[in-house]
Amino acid sequence: MTTLSASLPKHRRGVRHTLDMRVSPYAYVAPFFLLFCAFGLFPLLFTAWVSLHDWTLTSDEHAFVGLDNFGTLLSDGYFWNAAFNTLSIGVVSTVPQLLLAIWLAHLLNRPLRWQTFFRVSLLLPNVTSVVAVVVIFSQLFGRDYGLINWVLSWFGVGSIDWAAGTATSHIALSTMIMWRWTGYNALIFLAAMQAVPRELYEAATIDGASGFTQLRKITLPMIRPTIVFVVIVSTIGAMQIIAEPLLYGASSGGGGGIASGGPDRQFQTLALFVYEQGFTKFDFGYASAASWVMFLIVAIVAGLNYALTRRMR
Repeated sequence: MTTLSASLPKHRRGVRHTLDMRVSPYAYVAPFFLLFCAFGLFPLLFTAWVSLHDWTLTSDEHAFVGLDNFGTLLSDGYFWNAAFNTLSIGVVSTVPQLLLAIWLAHLLNRPLRWQTFFRVSLLLPNVTSVVAVVVIFSQLFGRDYGLINWVLSWFGVGSIDWAAGTATSHIALSTMIMWRWTGYNALIFLAAMQAVPRELYEAATIDGASGFTQLRKITLPMIRPTIVFVVIVSTIGAMQIIAEPLLYGASSGGGGGIASGGPDRQFQTLALFVYEQGFTKFDFGYASAASWVMFLIVAIVAGLNYALTRRMR
């Protein structure tokens, strides 16, 4: 009896240990998946259902139209204009941003005075309100009294109406995005660089390698997984830009409605196009179809970036 009673607690501890090892991980991640199903998966599936209907707020009847919304969307010139604007702003903002972030991280990875101050300063643009950022940069890129045009006038360049042109508005928006996110990405790169063994740099320094050579031959290959991650995340973020062009249209006063991205839709992005269809024209069926096509475009572009980045040597 004594042996049997002593073995029961041991057996219970073994069962508890087994349950803890096998069940606990699923219990820890369950809240995320529950929230994702409620606020991610269900809206995604419901949006797909809405895209197959003529779904507007002006009518209580939602007629099933099948793929008609998608067919109309693919022949909509405004949609493809928004797609071009999104890709253009994404490339102009993301490529220089990542290059500058790697350079800043490389500088901060060296022994410097007040390192903590500089690292914290990199996060200040990211925590600044996007409304404040757009309002300030709209004044900087102002046509009549903007600081940018005032500086360009020193070199004989006339006043540029930055919000009126396609290329100029894309440059202005890309500058805002770069200012907000360069420091954030630089800190991610810096964290990866901190994990690179210092012995590699010491050996390279003894061999006479310059700082740029060490960056190209040691740092970049060692932090390639981080580069892949940042490129993918930055690409997805660039393809979903909405706050900057929406607020820029309101701040610049270019006309045409804030959701249209200027009078000629010169800086309307895909997300802004979906917003216009859904919350200005209240055509939720058409907006849902645009959302799904936008999702496919984002997935394709992110996949291409992943494939290209993985092939880096």
